[in-house]
Amino acid sequence: MTPHGSAVPPPVTVVMEAAELWLPRLMGGVEQRLTGAVSAHGEALGGDAGATLEAGGKRLRPMLVLLCAGPDAGAAAIRAASAVELVHMATLVHDDVLDEAPIRRGRPTVLASSGRERATAVGDLLLSRAFAELVDGDHAGAELDRALGAGRRVAMLATASVALARGELAQRHDAFDLSISPDRYLERCRLKTARLFECACVIGRDDPGADQELAAFGREIGLAFQLLDDVLDVSGPVDRTGKARGTDLLDGTVTLPLIIAREHDPGLAQLDLRSLDESSAAAVCDRIAATSALEQVRDGAQRRVELAKRILAKAPIDAEQRELLSLVADGVVERYS
Repeated sequence: MTPHGSAVPPPVTVVMEAAELWLPRLMGGVEQRLTGAVSAHGEALGGDAGATLEAGGKRLRPMLVLLCAGPDAGAAAIRAASAVELVHMATLVHDDVLDEAPIRRGRPTVLASSGRERATAVGDLLLSRAFAELVDGDHAGAELDRALGAGRRVAMLATASVALARGELAQRHDAFDLSISPDRYLERCRLKTARLFECACVIGRDDPGADQELAAFGREIGLAFQLLDDVLDVSGPVDRTGKARGTDLLDGTVTLPLIIAREHDPGLAQLDLRSLDESSAAAVCDRIAATSALEQVRDGAQRRVELAKRILAKAPIDAEQRELLSLVADGVVERYS
């Protein structure tokens, strides 16, 4: 059993099957919350938001929320998982506006189908609904929220959302700059990707006893995820990414594969990224792939996954949670192998 509309890849399916007695049921609850969150907002906004949801995704972040909350996770954790996914969806829509991206997951973006103004409004809607999810519910649910600390969850998600915005601003500031360092790149990744993974690993929990370790686990998994995603942008293929090779190059986004490759192929440091089209961007991808850069980035991602698993071994959580989260960590690498 997999969540409706989520195009779940095999590594995630393995986790769902390993926790079949409880995780599919909770993930089904998340899908119901997501559907409710994007409906009843008018034909235009609601339709575009619904199309964004139907485009699917890995649902990795809400899965992390539920795995870290455990099999006894209740309504508050389901709402937290939904909120994290809505923030993620909002950032994708807003990213597509900023990047003028026509395709996402093999489908036309909201920008392409409905224009810049509507796409911006859809992203805003998804973001606002994320925070509403954290306090939504009937009277009994509201009482439970107070007991479990709804304010704490709102603060966590707000902090992660601010980090996302800071990461986006840093990426825009660095656009087309071929001189940025690996440390600068990694700091952007921490802000724009890893902080939401960190948040996902702690926002659904009632007991903060393992929060430090789980947040660190989420950070390393998030960084590995981004590193491997940047490899995939260079190596493709299009049928896996849903977009052309070198999309980051066309956006002026300098990622670690290019940063490392320029040390092996100095001519890459002299590129005029603004002059690239799809054909020449693909040719640059070939030059990057001809160096050892992709293997170095993959190795770095693997090291982060192994670090995440060592951190996880110290977390005061039960054995099933540890095993399932380890499967998620391994799945991040397997998805890109």
